[in-house]
Amino acid sequence: MIPQDQLRKVLNRFEAVQAEMNSDIAPDKFVALSKEFSDLQAVAEAAQGLLQARTDFDDAKEMLADPEMVEMAREEITRLNAELPALERAMQLLLLPKDAADELNSIIEVRAGTGGDEASLFAGDLFRMYQRYADLQGWKMELISTASGDVGGFKEVVASIRGKGVFAKMKFESGVHRVQRVPTTESGGRIHTSAATVAVLPEPEEVDIKLEDKDLRIDVFRASGAGGQHVNTTDSAVRITHLPTGIVVNQQDEKSQHKNKAKAMLIMRARLFEAERNRVDQERSDARKDLIGSGDRSERIRTYNFPQGRVTDHRINLTLHKLDNILAGDGLHELVNALIAEDEVRRLASMGEDEGA
Repeated sequence: MIPQDQLRKVLNRFEAVQAEMNSDIAPDKFVALSKEFSDLQAVAEAAQGLLQARTDFDDAKEMLADPEMVEMAREEITRLNAELPALERAMQLLLLPKDAADELNSIIEVRAGTGGDEASLFAGDLFRMYQRYADLQGWKMELISTASGDVGGFKEVVASIRGKGVFAKMKFESGVHRVQRVPTTESGGRIHTSAATVAVLPEPEEVDIKLEDKDLRIDVFRASGAGGQHVNTTDSAVRITHLPTGIVVNQQDEKSQHKNKAKAMLIMRARLFEAERNRVDQERSDARKDLIGSGDRSERIRTYNFPQGRVTDHRINLTLHKLDNILAGDGLHELVNALIAEDEVRRLASMGEDEGA
């Protein structure tokens, strides 16, 4: 049970923020308080509801001593016994530490893995699934770079996704995705297994990642291509190397060197931000390994089995027999919501262990 004083502390802070916002303060201070007010509002409302329910429960127990109120008191106790656990859980979830990156936009990178042409086709299937899912969420997806497969799909595709709560929902997609199906070129009807990797990186604000000129080596070169009119005749392609970490980003999709550099810097910031997050996560996971949300790209996270029409997420042992619906984008939310719910359960259990330590 959440202590009463912790609930009152939330309410007191919420009221203090309200009062300060109504006072004569500087504009930048008002902006900061407005954000805190928005973050606290749902928590304060839940705290108030839980405190009231506890008060009502105590009042109902006292009413049992009055013969004329016994029946009403028992009805009230029955109702509150059913409601209080849900109110407690909702409050616990709101009090869980937030992932600071959850509200950030994201960079998504999908790459063909083992399986040759079939892996490229599967990478294309995955990317289209994310495009449709993003559209259904009201997000905006913008291509950053592509490398097409020889027979379709992508050897590699990188895009930005912008909108509300993008990383909170997309972060669980990082990892190895495996497909089992009969390729169209397979005359014997044999099932082939191929794979693609997905990396979802939070896109930091410029203030989150400071890129010093002394830490960067920027090379320009002539873009390569299939030939013909699409090959640039100027040095428009850009390669940026972050010297302290060795992270390298190449960008050549645009004809403008300036645009290629801007896109490369965007990806570089995201990769550096993710590298720092992974370092911090690794330190935390030394004590407790958390598979959900670890972003471990060496892990096979999901299998798409076409002959059986099923998708299995191996992290939570969930199998859904609606492969077409999931690849169409509108069914992906069921997997995402299940992963979020499992993550909440794990974090609640972790919080309980920490409190009991």
